[in-house]
Amino acid sequence: MKTLIKGGTIVNEGRVFNGDIVVEDGTMIEIGKQQPEASFDETIDASGCYVLPGVIDDHVHFREPGLTAKADIDSESRAAAAGGVTSYFDMPNCNPQTTTLEALQEKQALAAKKSHVNYAFFFGATNDNADLFSQLDATRIPGIKLFMGSSTGNMLVDRQEALERIFKTCKLPLMVHCEDTDIINRNMANAQEAWGEDPPVSLHAMIRSEEACLESTRKAVALANKYGTRLHVAHISTAEELECLPPAPSKENAAHITAEACVGHLFFTQLDHERLGARIKVNPSIKTPVDQFMLREALNDGRISVVATDHAPHLLSQKEGGCAKAASGMPMIQFSLVTMLELVDEGVLTIQRLVELMCHNPARLFGVQQRGFLRPGYRADIAIVRPKTPWTVTSDCILSKCGWSPMEGHQYQWRVERTLCNGQTVYTNGQVSADVLGEAITFRHP
Repeated sequence: MKTLIKGGTIVNEGRVFNGDIVVEDGTMIEIGKQQPEASFDETIDASGCYVLPGVIDDHVHFREPGLTAKADIDSESRAAAAGGVTSYFDMPNCNPQTTTLEALQEKQALAAKKSHVNYAFFFGATNDNADLFSQLDATRIPGIKLFMGSSTGNMLVDRQEALERIFKTCKLPLMVHCEDTDIINRNMANAQEAWGEDPPVSLHAMIRSEEACLESTRKAVALANKYGTRLHVAHISTAEELECLPPAPSKENAAHITAEACVGHLFFTQLDHERLGARIKVNPSIKTPVDQFMLREALNDGRISVVATDHAPHLLSQKEGGCAKAASGMPMIQFSLVTMLELVDEGVLTIQRLVELMCHNPARLFGVQQRGFLRPGYRADIAIVRPKTPWTVTSDCILSKCGWSPMEGHQYQWRVERTLCNGQTVYTNGQVSADVLGEAITFRHP
């Protein structure tokens, strides 16, 4: 099967240029040169569109196995495809938790049958499973996920001895959720004393405070420096945490400490709780407009290396209540790319930088093989997006199984026209191709 993607504006490796892409048997074989249409089995007209590498989301919770009432691999990979996301790394706090070799193999087998885009799974660290790290197939996983703060799934690791062993033992990228549980518990007790058992959600950023994030991030950075661990700090949410991070890596000096920002922290502020309530209640909390401004600045100076979603669906019934009762987490994968393209329109970053943050850098930092770039010999994971095409998010277009989005009612100016995964059209015209399945991502860790 030979496919021509014709007439689009290609964005790749810092360049924006007009050209065609030739795909054969799922792999790109030529980029840029204009081609005659007659010699192809399929021609995709990308005129007026931007052609990007498919997004690699390094941080999702697809809830399978065990939590499938709110999401599963089939439903959330459909939402990913509709959002131009062609690869995802799923987190271990499901049921059973992905903290044993058997549980990891089970998830990989499920995805092979159900995922409509490419997939990989983090292995979860616990207080006592560091001995398993050396038994993992490093070509099949992006890294180890460590919760240094309490979060959904009860995987908290807070014993100093266990933390030292994990940072010392881990030879793979270590992605860390950084919040200090003692500080959070103290803040919650104070809030409950003043406001009752379930403080209003507007106080979420006070309870899961910048101090809680900063204290934990400082500890993670210190441990990474002590042991030379390849640390990736998940969902940075405060300006102060940015000061803990090293300068942007250079070609000569690759940083061993990198950071991720999530779309929710870049788009919303804590003031949006007044409008959206617990729909944007996430851990770590969405914080002040100043924090949002500084996170946006860090997209361009290199302190933030990756933009992801922390896509975490819950049923709306589970999002009722305040700081104590409402579940934390929101679905975002279907709308992450178009939301970031909106920030491009606002001048927050360039479209070239967006592609670095959402496509190239996840591939670089985790050693993803043959994905994340538009290059001959790479798998044809491609998002085709059209600008200046207004549309409004309504409930009937939401593909996440939970059935809601914090973006409902929002009007976008960009639309994902088509998503190709391994050269096959997995999404177009509002429809996901049910018979298209993704591939297991392979890694060669730097």
